[in-house]
Amino acid sequence: MQKIKKNDIVQITKGKDKGKQGKVISIVKEGSRAIVEGLNLFKKHKRQSRQDQKGGIISIEMPVSVSNLMIFCKHCSKPTRVGIMTLKDGTKSRFCKSCKEAL
Repeated sequence: MQKIKKNDIVQITKGKDKGKQGKVISIVKEGSRAIVEGLNLFKKHKRQSRQDQKGGIISIEMPVSVSNLMIFCKHCSKPTRVGIMTLKDGTKSRFCKSCKEAL
């Protein structure tokens, strides 16, 4: 089970966007990198390839290593580490390690 999944609210812990929060759009390459909405933006120069398409400089989100992300807990209101516990029926669930609430 992955600790960070799609649609989680995460906070970046390292790099130029340190301390900023965003929603995970997708997980890339078997869970080692994630694309976060509105964070880790890079400029890309795009040429006009068709008559109706506009060229110029656009901003795109680049993947961030999952090791540089922490899930933001709504109950604690701070970034936290994630634990995984097995329930009595055999399913696994994620929980916040500081307040012990389910994510």
